[in-house]
Amino acid sequence: MDTTPDSTPPATLNRRAFVGAAGLAGLGLMGASRAQAAPAPSSSSTAASTLFTVPMNSDGEYELPPLPYAYDALEPSIDEETMRLHHDIHFNGYKNGLNKALAKLKDFRSGGDYPEIAYWENQLAFNGAGYNLHVVFFENMAPAGTTSPASSLKKTLDEHFGGMDAFKGQFSAAAKTVQGSGWAILGYQPFGGKLVVLQAEKHQNLTQWGVVPILALDVWEHAYYLKYQNRRGDYIDNWWKVVNWDNVAQRTEAALKG
Repeated sequence: MDTTPDSTPPATLNRRAFVGAAGLAGLGLMGASRAQAAPAPSSSSTAASTLFTVPMNSDGEYELPPLPYAYDALEPSIDEETMRLHHDIHFNGYKNGLNKALAKLKDFRSGGDYPEIAYWENQLAFNGAGYNLHVVFFENMAPAGTTSPASSLKKTLDEHFGGMDAFKGQFSAAAKTVQGSGWAILGYQPFGGKLVVLQAEKHQNLTQWGVVPILALDVWEHAYYLKYQNRRGDYIDNWWKVVNWDNVAQRTEAALKG
């Protein structure tokens, strides 16, 4: 996968919304193609815009969303160098891979021939899911002490998990026990009307179709290894200090509204 940042200035950006019902891996696949065809969101699409709004250029290619805070804003929980590498290199690599996969599949359709289709469908799933979850991950964080869980969010988590402590306990346990590289994810399950905690291996494995990610914690080694080495548990414990609870509340409300 190409993880080299683009060296040319981005084209003029507009804002397009991902569709929330596509799911974890599905948001990488289905959300990618649907977002390109969708018109700019209207006032009636507030929930979808809150869940997934990403920059796209005039050619319908995904761009790299800017980091919503300074690179060193999350220290000491997450160090500046890790944030630069994670956002500018790894996240950008998934963006590049997603755009490349979409372009290759478009070429196949134009020619009516599908060589290496399995490879490029895999790349679409992997990079699309990675791009999607990184959008959520970086927006899910804020400098320590700047946000706190709203009473409405606490009430919702109590209804679905039996309290904030129970939710955090399950989420942390899921993150700490992901086998290899992956994620812990709080998501909304539309078909059951439930909030659920999931583990994802890589980005697209062990998911549920239709689940909308609300809070995503990246436990790939590139997210923490410079500071924490093999101490994933310490990284997870300190990550809670920089969760953007305002963003989590907004995303939860938007997901519950459908």
